[in-house]
This record gives sequence, C-alpha cells and structure tokens, in this order.
Amino acid sequence: MKEFKNINEILDFAMASEQRAIDLYSNLAEKSGIQEMRDTFISFAKEEMKHKAQLVKIKREGFFEHGSEKVTDMKIADYTADVKPTENMLYHEALILAMSQEKAAFKLYSTLADRAPNQDLKNLFLSLAQEEAKHKLRFEIEYDEYVLRDN
Repeated sequence: MKEFKNINEILDFAMASEQRAIDLYSNLAEKSGIQEMRDTFISFAKEEMKHKAQLVKIKREGFFEHGSEKVTDMKIADYTADVKPTENMLYHEALILAMSQEKAAFKLYSTLADRAPNQDLKNLFLSLAQEEAKHKLRFEIEYDEYVLRDN
C-alpha cells in the first residue's frame, strides 16, 4: 500500500476508493436487467456517496463523529470464486462481485486505521470499515437467501 505523507493524502486516497465503489455500483445498476438488483446497486452507490461526502466533510472541517458496533461476518465471500464485471452478469455473479468489493473496502479501511497518525483518524477508518462490513453482510444475506438456498 502507498505510504502517506499526511492526513490529507490518506483522506484523498479513501475518497478515491469510495469513488471507485460509486462508479462500480452505478455501472452494475445501469447494466442490470433485473429491477431488484438495479435498485440494490443504486442503494449501495448512494451509501458509498455518503461515505465520500463524510470524508470530504472531515477533510474540510477536520472533525467527525463515529459509532462502533460489531458486524457479523458470514464469510460467504471467502468461499466464492472471483468474478469480473461483465455486460450480462447473472444475479449471483453480481452478488459475488459486490461481496468481494465490500470485503476489499473493509480491509482497506482496517489497514488505514492501523496506519492512522492519531486516534481520531483511526476511529474514523474503523467506523468506515464497519460500514463496509455491513454492506458485505447484506450482500451475503442476499446470496444466502437467493442462491445457496436454491442449491
């Protein structure tokens, strides 16, 4: 991972990561032929927009509020094959891709928390990591209900 020189570089890196997630979920929503899946991806793009906005506000104001809660990890993403985004993804493939993305985002924020230069920034990244864990859990529940139960 890149070495950061200051807090602004860390926040810029995190904002770029959120923008990539926004772009991915927006693209998946746009390409989806299933309305329910489209709605799910639009919802996740909006949540990633909120994360990015939170980071922008923190960079601008230098302050944030955070909460902490433990999020269950069903670990379904640990046992699925990698999926690349395609024009005609099946629903289960899109869920696998989303789980993988959220897992990667969780790891990113956890790593940034470990590298944070102060406790406030560490708490911010831990809070963002938990948000990503919630997203992953929602995709895992969806996968469990609509894919695993059918098999």
